Amino acid sequence: MPRYDFRCRSCGATFELRRPMSQAGDPAVCPQGHEDTVKLLSAVAVTGAASAGAPRQAPASGGGGGCCGGGCCG
Repeated sequence: MPRYDFRCRSCGATFELRRPMSQAGDPAVCPQGHEDTVKLLSAVAVTGAASAGAPRQAPASGGGGGCCGGGCCG
């Protein structure tokens, strides 16, 4: 079940709720009982198992810079 972060406009408390996506836009009450809350935007990082611990390597080809990375622009 997704987690949603909220902030109370009355007391400034930040809290999270787990609820179905169908209820994502529903109002939330803060732990102190205030009803004037806003849902915060959350940034989610998703990584795959292949990238865990593996250093990134530069491509073997000698590509240049420029606007497209192909070496045509300088």
